[in-house]
Amino acid sequence: MKGLKIHLQNWIRLNAVEGIGIARKLELLRMFKTPEALFEVDRKEWIGLGLRPDQADSLLCLEKLQEGAEILKQAERKGIRVIPIDHQEYPEFLRYIHDPPLVLYVKGEIPKGLCFGVVGSRKATGYGMDAAFRLASDLAGEGCIIVSGMARGIDTAAHTGALHAGGVTIAVLGCGPDHVYPPENRGLMDRISKNGAVISEYPPGVKPQSYHFPVRNRIISGICIGVLVVEAGQKSGSLITAQAALDQGRDVFAIPGNINHQYSQGTNRLIMEGAKLVLSAEDILEEIPWSLSALPRHRKSPVPRDDQLTHEESLILQTLKTEDLYHDQIAEKTGFPGYILFSSLLQLELKGLVRKDLTGRYAIVLY
Repeated sequence: MKGLKIHLQNWIRLNAVEGIGIARKLELLRMFKTPEALFEVDRKEWIGLGLRPDQADSLLCLEKLQEGAEILKQAERKGIRVIPIDHQEYPEFLRYIHDPPLVLYVKGEIPKGLCFGVVGSRKATGYGMDAAFRLASDLAGEGCIIVSGMARGIDTAAHTGALHAGGVTIAVLGCGPDHVYPPENRGLMDRISKNGAVISEYPPGVKPQSYHFPVRNRIISGICIGVLVVEAGQKSGSLITAQAALDQGRDVFAIPGNINHQYSQGTNRLIMEGAKLVLSAEDILEEIPWSLSALPRHRKSPVPRDDQLTHEESLILQTLKTEDLYHDQIAEKTGFPGYILFSSLLQLELKGLVRKDLTGRYAIVLY
């Protein structure tokens, strides 16, 4: 156990070394095999091997060793596992991109199998949310592991769709996995970690920063066999993910949208430039080379039946079948007191049957 801790500390230490890029670190690892071996080389030898003096000093800085020990302690305390690139759980496709993260911080267990990314606008339309939910649900039902970024809008719909189908999903964060971002996705994050994994290259304690998200997008695409962009403006972060996918040799798919809507401009442009137009999950499934994976596909489990719902939950669903409603409107129609209503709505959200939009209205989800 002590040897494993030291090994993980050395991976974290190497990951934290500044002034040396990931690709260069990987070259050094190919030469010396392990992080431990790197730290046994003295400064003079490193300079002889082509490192600049400042790079050699950064590599041999003992403060980084202590930093690695502290990060590992914090991760253990928060139930976060450290998965270095040489670990068998590390995603296979991700390992071979140009700049893979040397270390992943994980809540849950990274599932094995073919992964597919579903991304899009945070300010999604109802059309986009429904499309992302339905397609992610259908793909998860056929055995795909759905990967997204747990952001508002399309990402949230994609994760929820996968879970609704009884599938597994991976959320890639732009912060440490001890931070819930956005905060309203706490319940979703808990469900993902129990039915897949929440992962990040950022250690616990790191807060979300705007510049983290474009960097993490290469991980979303790198894990996957392909990426679907559901809605995106002309300068959307989802287009960064699509470009990363193309750079990594992945297939890019897109949902067509209203030519007059700003959040369809990016996806329609992708289609013009060669992305495959998607109208249903079958358009994606026919392109997936299942032969690349010798692992079983993750088949869906049944969604909750009426007899698995409480009386209150069933009545709320019946009420929402006709229209989207605010909680006070639901209370008026059902007659439930506040404490029962909020408890039942929370359970329905956790089961993936109801979602609340940015205005506070509750909507039924493919029930």
